[in-house]
Amino acid sequence: MTDKRLILILGDQLSPDISSLAEAQHDRDVVLMVEVAEETTYVRHHRKKIAFILSAMRHFAADLTASGWHVDYVKLDDDANTGSFTGEVERALKRHEVDRISVTEPGEWRVREMLESWRDRFDLPVDILNDDRFLCTRDAFADWASDRKQLRMEYFYRDMRRQTGLLMDGDKPAGGKWNYDKDNRKPAESDLFMPRPRQARPDAITQDVLDLVGDRFGDHFGDLEPFWFAVTREKAEQARDRFLAEALPRFGDYQDAMLTGEDFLYHSVLSPYINAGLLDPLDLCRRVEAAWRSGDVPLNAAEGFIRQIIGWREYVRGIYWLKMPDYAKANVLDARRDLPEFYWTGDTDMACLHAVIDQTRRQAYAHHIQRLMVTGTFALLAGIEPRQVHEWYLAVYADAYEWVELPNTLGMSQFADGGLLGSKPYAASGNYINRMSDHCDGCRFDVNQKTGEEACPFNALYWDFMDRNQDTLRGNPRLGPVYRTWDRMSDEKQRDHRESADRFLKHLA
Repeated sequence: MTDKRLILILGDQLSPDISSLAEAQHDRDVVLMVEVAEETTYVRHHRKKIAFILSAMRHFAADLTASGWHVDYVKLDDDANTGSFTGEVERALKRHEVDRISVTEPGEWRVREMLESWRDRFDLPVDILNDDRFLCTRDAFADWASDRKQLRMEYFYRDMRRQTGLLMDGDKPAGGKWNYDKDNRKPAESDLFMPRPRQARPDAITQDVLDLVGDRFGDHFGDLEPFWFAVTREKAEQARDRFLAEALPRFGDYQDAMLTGEDFLYHSVLSPYINAGLLDPLDLCRRVEAAWRSGDVPLNAAEGFIRQIIGWREYVRGIYWLKMPDYAKANVLDARRDLPEFYWTGDTDMACLHAVIDQTRRQAYAHHIQRLMVTGTFALLAGIEPRQVHEWYLAVYADAYEWVELPNTLGMSQFADGGLLGSKPYAASGNYINRMSDHCDGCRFDVNQKTGEEACPFNALYWDFMDRNQDTLRGNPRLGPVYRTWDRMSDEKQRDHRESADRFLKHLA
């Protein structure tokens, strides 16, 4: 007789062909889905993020029920809810006579550790299945990394292109180059036509969730409404189709640009749907490739988008599982400063930071350059403790799960891993933000002034960062020109940078 299974579906596993369901039978097994307090509060998640996940879960459970599955669903406000995965599985085992527990591998280390403890706790087999929504398994990434001195994403990405056949002409990259990033750095002008991501109207299920989140998480960061995220596969696919038709053609050119008052520009805003399981990443990439091959999209746009999915997304997941749990403690630059309060309030005179944090508060979204080169670069230059930066990013963005957010923050943004992910720190003065945005135009600080009370804080902080970290960074070959410029400065000029940075950081504290 075949074993009866209790199949646990997690909140980011909302895919009908997920591996745990692929091995199950409608007429035998029980699907368990639970909303638990520990997952909403282990960091203080954005209220819109909580609402998105809970509503998407409830809609997915309804779809499974309509498809013939026996779904046992526990809501957050159920009186008997224990508030934990372990407690809810224990209660479910009393409701259902099953022979084993089955679950697709989770995206977070702490959850995997918890699942592995259930074999002994419940005296039942626990099958932790590969998440085949990813193209590169954990073991395959470990094999790729095992004989390499440097784990550079670019070479991993090329292998993924060969594996999938995406944007390949035989064994050569389409257009003759692997990477068109140099074509994707145009600043945007405010008179460009700006498409808008498709916004979904809350239905009755979503409205119930919004009421619950409003009542229960009123002290969490972020605006709850207007709420417009897609919470079903159908609505997510409609958002995908609008992006492909309206925004993808110019996504490549302007993907690094920032404009005050423009929250989205040509970005897809599909990452929450991909990471929750509402969209298939490989199917999305194939649609992007098809748009290029049909002549509707330029190659730099298609390649730039596909690189983010099969390159960077897969790569950071591989790094996460390869290096955890010690990776979470990385702090090579010994940064110890506390995260400024304005990361939660947006109350700062720095126009770029105010704009990004205000958008984050309203939308639970900011694009990759806003995260990396504004909030991330400031934290890096100011010496903010990486763990606090990581917990902020994990809390405030609807697409943030630890497997993708932690390596992006500690590795790429904060250089806390000493160069495992990135070949150099993403440090920049105010000139970068001025080149790629219009934020400096209305800022009370002067981006062209290098030191002093009225100077853009990024300017002095940049050189102070290089100075105080030179024991670690001076040997980096990509920073050679930077340190040669620093060495050519007069003692007085160097002192001005240090003193300006020190005054600002004391005021920050």
